[in-house]
Amino acid sequence: MKFSTRIDTDLPAERLFEVVGNFDALERMVIGRGATVARIDPSNEPGIGMGWNIGFDWRGKARQLRLAVTRFDRPEQMMMTGHSDALDLTVVATVVALTRVKSRLIFETEVRPRNMKARLMLQTAKLGKAQLDRRYQRRIKDFVHQMRNFAR
Repeated sequence: MKFSTRIDTDLPAERLFEVVGNFDALERMVIGRGATVARIDPSNEPGIGMGWNIGFDWRGKARQLRLAVTRFDRPEQMMMTGHSDALDLTVVATVVALTRVKSRLIFETEVRPRNMKARLMLQTAKLGKAQLDRRYQRRIKDFVHQMRNFAR
């Protein structure tokens, strides 16, 4: 299942990429939502190879996700891939400069099942895809807004 959204901002492209690629702020935000985050690569410099083990509760069950940065082309594109017991996840954030002071973030997420139970869950979720798309758009917009506040 694939989700995609575009968000236009009043930030220059380089600044928007810094905001979205601020992994320290992202870690704090995820921890603030109740997840546990353990960095795999202790490097402080963002880039390929940086990764995390993330633990969270979803639908009353403890889940584990291993997420790693697989592409980091400053200031244009960043890609992260993740794996859990049931799902494979790919997240791509692309920044496009519209003018010197405005830019667009194209945020895409693809979720692929790894087993039959996950395949059935995604098939059921497709029935409400329009609602999921609206929720995805709203959450990504909120994410960018929160990341801007964390980065200040």
